[in-house]
Amino acid sequence: MSKKTPALVGFEQHNHGACLENALNSAEEYCTKNKIKLTPIRKKVLELLLQEHRALGAYAILAMLREQGFSNQPPVAYRALDFLVEHGFAHKIEKLNAFIACSLPGANHSPAFLICKKCNMVAETQSAPHNISFKETANSTGFQIEQTIIEAQGICQSCIETSHL
Repeated sequence: MSKKTPALVGFEQHNHGACLENALNSAEEYCTKNKIKLTPIRKKVLELLLQEHRALGAYAILAMLREQGFSNQPPVAYRALDFLVEHGFAHKIEKLNAFIACSLPGANHSPAFLICKKCNMVAETQSAPHNISFKETANSTGFQIEQTIIEAQGICQSCIETSHL
């Protein structure tokens, strides 16, 4: 029996409308259940991240908010992004100093990101919860791993195909 490769939403064709709707519904349900507020600005920032399926910097998000009639003051975007990351709706891609919507919202997971250095498309997948030797090294020093995030850079299939034309 072959092991199935996990879906990489950023690089795969999919029903984007359903993807967007499901993620927004999931966020609303989570916030209701946990008695936290998904304000209009938080929801709009999440929607912008979901629409793009690529990492967006805070200033790109601010420009998009301005275009849609929202306040474009940096603290507004940063507070919304902090909220989304804190509650697992988004991740910060350190290499790009940018943010992407989580493809597994609400799940306790160790994400791994494949980042195309040509188009900045980012795909999230699940990494092994803790690499055994990495975990053993941490344990031997008394360090307790809470989260592991892997970022890999390369070139996506679409960019490879485009460069061969």
